[in-house]
Amino acid sequence: MATELEIKLSVSESAQEQAVQWLSARPEVRPGKKKSLVNRYFDTPDADLNRARAALRVRKAGDSYIQTLKTRGEFVDGAHCRQEWEWPLNGPELDLSLLEDTPLGDELDLEQLQVVFETNFQRQVLWLEDGQSLIEVAVDSGSIVAGQARWPLYEVELELKSGDGRKLVEWALALAREVPVFLNLVSKAEQGYFLAGIYHPEVIPAGASFSVTGFLQALSVSWLLDQPFAVKEYDLVQVAKAADAAGCRDLWEQVSAELARGDRVRDLANGSSELGVLQLQLAAAGSD
Repeated sequence: MATELEIKLSVSESAQEQAVQWLSARPEVRPGKKKSLVNRYFDTPDADLNRARAALRVRKAGDSYIQTLKTRGEFVDGAHCRQEWEWPLNGPELDLSLLEDTPLGDELDLEQLQVVFETNFQRQVLWLEDGQSLIEVAVDSGSIVAGQARWPLYEVELELKSGDGRKLVEWALALAREVPVFLNLVSKAEQGYFLAGIYHPEVIPAGASFSVTGFLQALSVSWLLDQPFAVKEYDLVQVAKAADAAGCRDLWEQVSAELARGDRVRDLANGSSELGVLQLQLAAAGSD
């Protein structure tokens, strides 16, 4: 088992191209490999894995196959921290025996697992070396497919391979100031589950009070649903205080006003850099 620390940024197709250009021009960045990835995600008919906040996939990369189990994990100081198990396979079929010593082994009837959706994309890897820190930047472009439904996929992921985890947010924030990005707490798997009709985000009652993490999660759900975030319906005092502490009160007020107008979160994320910068500044200052 390994622990994965990463930041996932959803972008538009044009913003992704700009991001690659900006990153490639940095002296700290060197090019890596390009590859095609085909990923099949599994769950039971009752969506037991999704309810357990876990994702199980088999990935085909070139002639190799890898089986991976991930937990949803925690969002800490701007980055996702997840548990991850990974095993090489001889072919495309799921190996149930590998799951027996994981949390799934005692919780699920593994024989019921079946394919529920796929994520298929091209990945361009860039390596970012900043002092003692090494970050893998994965630029993914492709689609999520569930039955006849298809969803475009454009992401820039920063994953810490070694060194200081704070560098992830620093570089994500530097990128956000150049290119419109959206700090997305909804994973590829959750997007696939949603597209397949398995994942249904909980409705947050009016008057609910949000921490910074709760606010960022709620924004991500609004992005997933392609709808506005009803900022006036919630208690965001903690978020406003965090914006003060992070030195971005003016930016908070600007983004709040845009959200209050009823603009959809995706439109705000794609239209300018303010939302992404605010998200990352709040995350960098602490998640609670």
